[in-house]
Amino acid sequence: MNKTHEYQYKKFALITGAASGIGYELAYIFAQNNYNLVLVDRVEEKIQEIAVTFPKEFGIFVKSIVKDLSKPTSPEEIFLELQQENIKVDVLVNNAGFGTYGLFNETNLTDELEMLQVNVVCTTHLTKLFLKNMVKQGDGKILNVSSAAAFQPGPLMAVYFATKAYVLSFSEALANELNGTGVTVTVLCPGTTQSAFHERTGMADSKLVKGKRMMDAATVAHIGYDALMQGKTIVIPGLINKIFAKSIRFIPRNLVTKIVRSMQEDK
Repeated sequence: MNKTHEYQYKKFALITGAASGIGYELAYIFAQNNYNLVLVDRVEEKIQEIAVTFPKEFGIFVKSIVKDLSKPTSPEEIFLELQQENIKVDVLVNNAGFGTYGLFNETNLTDELEMLQVNVVCTTHLTKLFLKNMVKQGDGKILNVSSAAAFQPGPLMAVYFATKAYVLSFSEALANELNGTGVTVTVLCPGTTQSAFHERTGMADSKLVKGKRMMDAATVAHIGYDALMQGKTIVIPGLINKIFAKSIRFIPRNLVTKIVRSMQEDK
């Protein structure tokens, strides 16, 4: 890694879905805190722009990897590329993810299979690949971005909610397994956040989103970063989101599902 030898003493954070939203804000925070970055996204123009501006602003090294994480080979390709350049990942941020909106009977199967690949399989695969060296070194941090959606079923976004429930469960179990290893796992579960997510999923007119005040991505990212650095396992930004997530266990499941359905509808 000749071109980066002067930065080798700094730690590296790998962030997926880094071109926008929470991923971009996390990249900015890590850069502010003197981390080198490996940024992964399929939007080439944006991460190439970051790879030019961040080194000038923060004096760090940024490697950009343009990759479509819905392709099953992507995690292994990322891992091998970094191995070839002797880049050791100290912090892994599994942020990439997307959702679909609508009745499961009517939504597009291809989109949902790709969602499962990105939200669930890629998160699992990247964690498996990079965790082994972290444990061997006795040091490392993993931040998995889930959602407040993880705590209940989600009619009209059935597959998305289920993927986020997987990320939450996976992260909690892994955090327990890694006790005493020097490696920590944090799962970030934000509620509705200001981003292009709602427009992309087609739920911008739902009662959950339309006309509602939402936490901005930078605030969510700061909360997630702070929790990661403190070694916390679960972090839910926002008091209302915390209360709702904790109160759900005391409400009958069929009623929870009806409530979520009502919130998700656009009329």
